[in-house]
Amino acid sequence: MKILITGATGFVGKQLVKSLSDHQLVILTRNINNSKNILGSHHQYWQTLADKSDLNDIDAVINLAGEPIVNKRWSNKQKKLICDSRWDITTVLTQLIRKSTTPPHTFISASAVGYYGRQGDTPVDETSGFHAEFSHDICQEWENLALQAQSQQTRVCITRIGIVLGKNGGALAKMLPPFKLGLGGPIGNGEQGMSWIHIDDLIKLFSYLLNNSNSQGIYNATAPQPVSNAVFAKALGSALSRPAKITTPPLALRLAMGEMSELLTTGQFVLPKRALAAGFAFQYTDINSALQQVVNSAN
Repeated sequence: MKILITGATGFVGKQLVKSLSDHQLVILTRNINNSKNILGSHHQYWQTLADKSDLNDIDAVINLAGEPIVNKRWSNKQKKLICDSRWDITTVLTQLIRKSTTPPHTFISASAVGYYGRQGDTPVDETSGFHAEFSHDICQEWENLALQAQSQQTRVCITRIGIVLGKNGGALAKMLPPFKLGLGGPIGNGEQGMSWIHIDDLIKLFSYLLNNSNSQGIYNATAPQPVSNAVFAKALGSALSRPAKITTPPLALRLAMGEMSELLTTGQFVLPKRALAAGFAFQYTDINSALQQVVNSAN
């Protein structure tokens, strides 16, 4: 299968490329030399889509591109960058798919559980509503742009991804240093939901959606057992054999991070209802075993 991948040098993208090495991969990247150093020189590389009039020779597209949402404080300029980095590439991919006479049979496009916004302690699934805020606005437009590629020839799968747990990157890369020093703990009262997924399960879900021709629409890419922030902190401390009792006041985060701190002080308990109904089997369903595996593999 010939697969076009965007966002391939990111935390998830690197693992996805490795897992799909038996296929012919086309990597879209601004810096080809850097990407070759990271991913290998045996793949095909495109620097732009501007010179493409269609995607007739591509069998599937996996779209992961986007500026990290927690990279910098949310100024108006940064908010625009976060949105444009997702919306612009998705718009172009959809246009090229629609212009193709033999378009890719599958378009898998990333989204995030931020679609739901803050949800309190009520579990949500793919049929649930949302709380209108910036994280929702990003995802709603991102998803709508991708879904416009849907046709009788192309099925579109949207993955609303939770907190991805894996070594050498992702959310844990920022969490581990204070926890290793015994300075970790819950944020505020710790009751906010944290919907997580082990990187191995996320990669397997991408493969499942890629190869299952009946799959289309929205899929929550989260483990079946979301946990509170307090439970997550306790599990991470346990995996590291460190105490995890130092509470971070929400006000301190607000002063340090601005509006972006709401991603940490609010949350949602997201259930992967459609993936489970389709027969997808998660390897990691318990936060303790998932974190233990990541910590042990990173040593």
